Amino acid sequence: MLNIINTLALIYPKTEKKPVVDTYFNTEVTDNYRWLEDDRSVETKDWVKAQNKVTFNYLNQISYRDQLKNRLASLWNYEKIGTPFIEGDYTYFSKNNGLQNQSVIYRTIDNSEPEIFLDPNTFSKDGTTSLGALSFSKDGKTAAYSISEGGSDWRKIIIIDVVSKKQKEPVIVDVKFSGISWYKNEGFYYSSYDKPTGSELSAKTDQHKLYYHKLGTSQEDDIVIFGEKTSEKHRYIGGYVTEDNRFLIITAQISTSGNKLFIKDLSEEKSTLKPIIETLESDTYVIDNKASTLFLATNLNAPNKKVVTVDFSNPTPKNWQDFIPETEHVLAISKGANYLFANYMVDAVSKVFQYNFNGEFIREISLPGIGSVTGFGGKIEAKELYFSFTNYNTPNSSYKFNPENGSYQTYWKPKVAFNTDDYISKQVFYPSKDGTKIPMIITHKKGIELNGKNPTILYGYGGFNVSLTPSFSIANLVWMEQGGVYAVANLRGGGEYGKKWHNAGIKLKKQNVFDDFIAAAEFLIDSKYTSSEFLAIRGGSNGGLLVGAILTQKPTLAKVALPAVGVLDMLRYHTFTAGAGWAYDYGTANDNKEMFEYLKGYSPVHNVKKGIAYPATLITTGDHDDRVVPAHSFKFAAELQEKQTGKNPTLIRIETNAGHGAGTPIAKTIAQFADIFGFTLFNMGFKKLPNKLKDR
Repeated sequence: MLNIINTLALIYPKTEKKPVVDTYFNTEVTDNYRWLEDDRSVETKDWVKAQNKVTFNYLNQISYRDQLKNRLASLWNYEKIGTPFIEGDYTYFSKNNGLQNQSVIYRTIDNSEPEIFLDPNTFSKDGTTSLGALSFSKDGKTAAYSISEGGSDWRKIIIIDVVSKKQKEPVIVDVKFSGISWYKNEGFYYSSYDKPTGSELSAKTDQHKLYYHKLGTSQEDDIVIFGEKTSEKHRYIGGYVTEDNRFLIITAQISTSGNKLFIKDLSEEKSTLKPIIETLESDTYVIDNKASTLFLATNLNAPNKKVVTVDFSNPTPKNWQDFIPETEHVLAISKGANYLFANYMVDAVSKVFQYNFNGEFIREISLPGIGSVTGFGGKIEAKELYFSFTNYNTPNSSYKFNPENGSYQTYWKPKVAFNTDDYISKQVFYPSKDGTKIPMIITHKKGIELNGKNPTILYGYGGFNVSLTPSFSIANLVWMEQGGVYAVANLRGGGEYGKKWHNAGIKLKKQNVFDDFIAAAEFLIDSKYTSSEFLAIRGGSNGGLLVGAILTQKPTLAKVALPAVGVLDMLRYHTFTAGAGWAYDYGTANDNKEMFEYLKGYSPVHNVKKGIAYPATLITTGDHDDRVVPAHSFKFAAELQEKQTGKNPTLIRIETNAGHGAGTPIAKTIAQFADIFGFTLFNMGFKKLPNKLKDR
């Protein structure tokens, strides 16, 4: 039974302590809430229900929560159309009428009226089953698509006839962390793990395998191409076929950074797998090939990445030739219409250059503005390509690009009910604790007064070589409508300045990330954008760790803390699902004494102390999150609720039938943002909304 205990501010469900003691390098560590890791137990399920009851009772008292929800829904309700792509006789595109939980895949032939091809909203009654990968055979007559149920990373693959849209053969089950790559019209490659014993949502998954499924055969007969042998054991394995169907490329990783690379000539029946690179010291992949010449993107001895060429006959690094040399800016590469497009990140914004496959520079592409660009991908025979552009105050728009002359025209621009000109985005550079200059983009309504009283959300990530580049968000717009400031700091540990920037925020240098974030907050406060009383800190996943660490290290920095789906138990993260693959960034408590002590020194779960007034905290997670298991959030909430001093609430909002984020229904997303913004403003002292919302 769940009993109730009193705090000064709220009545929380009592979380029973059941101590489990682990010993690391002769140091005993007590885990009082290990039982919350069992996601299948009745006790855990009862705890989740009790916590949600307390949380929603609290949120229901915020008078303007429904106003925020209605405004979010109103602004979200605009048509969204994805860039088209051609497969076989059809042109496909995604479309969302506005508030559909999942976007729908449409198709057209010979400019006919578009028809629905796949509608994920029909996959489940509550919209929690989403579309993952969608891939077509080379002739475009057969399609295979994956679905996620309840937000889980475990997927099913369904194979259909394109014309009739009817299922062709039994569903392929238990697929995880996988693409779908076709070989001709005969079958496709996909990846998965053996189904774990115990909980499929939290049990460790450690040995990934690449399979080949031949159409017309049973999944039981699918061939393991790579990953079954002990010598081939890796946590992440992927396989893809080059556009000309000649080569199979296999990537193998033990962590989220660094991969081995292998190639097989599919045109030779008895060909064997040939290594391109057998170490894990770089991120390298094959972009394309011209006959036997391979084009590779790599950061081997090139932290900002470059493009190299090599012949298939002897593809190891000693034979690589620079094709697009490394520059001072981070490179991302795409191909389409027989061209290469080099997308450089310059202080977190895009610049794009076009090359041909002879290595000749064609042009710099004049972009619609300062922001983030994606796209320019397509098949070799494509006559036109598409790209998307966005920034913090410009909704994502798509453009049709002519690769021969470099001209482009608007393909689709959303009609959102707000005026872009009312908002301003500004990039600043501030010094971190050690003097390193860190970029940050600050966005808000024009004309706000720098009086230290603007409600502000500071967002960060700082890990896994991930770059936070400018992008538009309806949710952030609603925040800024209320006079809110939205700031994004490009912390070390990310990829904004290449591999060196990433490596400056990993393992024993992880504190750099936290220091960068603290310095960002102090810059906003010193510049009078806000003050500690009007500052919220927010981040998800690795960013949830960031918020948890800041909350425990510097509890007076912000008024509100919003850790989402966070990695919060740094001593045990590697024991769940594929968590061991994050060791490149974090290290593990089993590595050595120094690493153990460092992790324990900042692990949020292990650094909540009695007698401290922590910020008002709303932890968010999903009960089907099998990437960062919700036990991290459960244990952190239990620690905070027991030890919090003062009246600030420490609540956890647990979304049901939801995972790490991808594929979450729009209705759930809107409700979550309304709760987050309502909780934040309410705890900053706003009894009513700063700016009255009009009924629209």
